[in-house]
Amino acid sequence: MSADPALQLRHRLVASAVHGPTARRPSESIVIQKKPSTPKIGCWLAAPDTVFIEIAADLGYDMLVLDVEHGTLSLADLDRLIPLARALGLQVLVKVTGPQGEAIQQALDFGAHGVVIPHIGDIGHARTVCAASKYPLLGTRSYAGARSVRYGVPDDAYFERDNRETLCFPMVETADALRDLEAILALPMVDGVFVGPSDLSLTRGRGRYRFTDADRDDLRLVARLCADVGKPWIMPAWRDAERAFAASAGAASLIVAEQQAALHDGLSAHLLSARSTGLRT
Repeated sequence: MSADPALQLRHRLVASAVHGPTARRPSESIVIQKKPSTPKIGCWLAAPDTVFIEIAADLGYDMLVLDVEHGTLSLADLDRLIPLARALGLQVLVKVTGPQGEAIQQALDFGAHGVVIPHIGDIGHARTVCAASKYPLLGTRSYAGARSVRYGVPDDAYFERDNRETLCFPMVETADALRDLEAILALPMVDGVFVGPSDLSLTRGRGRYRFTDADRDDLRLVARLCADVGKPWIMPAWRDAERAFAASAGAASLIVAEQQAALHDGLSAHLLSARSTGLRT
């Protein structure tokens, strides 16, 4: 059976959105037609910090992941930080608290370009949870208005357009999600996947994630299945070896810097530099 032309077009638009340039006004679509050969580079924020976002944008980062699940970000923080990051040209993904429809809708209502949904299980679970990211009849998202329509009235094409441009990335971080990944990627409300290597290693019985051959085999499977359907995959890649591997395997975006680790590394570097000149603490 030949693929649905409308779905093929949607997949191309999604891939372009994940690879596109960052210079945008807050109300602009992130759908870009041309796909560069290198992945986008993102950073990770778990505690509210406007300075971090400004510096990341000034340095040329493409993407910001706001981690609500493991961080201290409140709804008020999202309401403030999402429009700031968008105004600075960053693509904003919110890693929501968990696989709950309300958390997904709130992140999108506040203006996130897309959501990263943790703790996805099998295909049935993915279908139910990811539906919250799209308006009916594609999904079950409730309409709130306000920022999503620039505080006006939606035009006739709004719901279809928003379903096309708003991104849903279920996480592949459980053995069940990896097993059912081909079926999950076939869901029309799923735009790609976000890999969680640490939890995936744990749920696959390997313990602490160490980027082993088995870890790489799982990542290759994700890359192949995404390539087969033309949908992007994103990976946190903290080390050079991970970055080189993910880029060569076709990852659309790499998250390379985490807020607290960046702060730790910066403070450590300055301390070591000071000590090398003979100073002591």
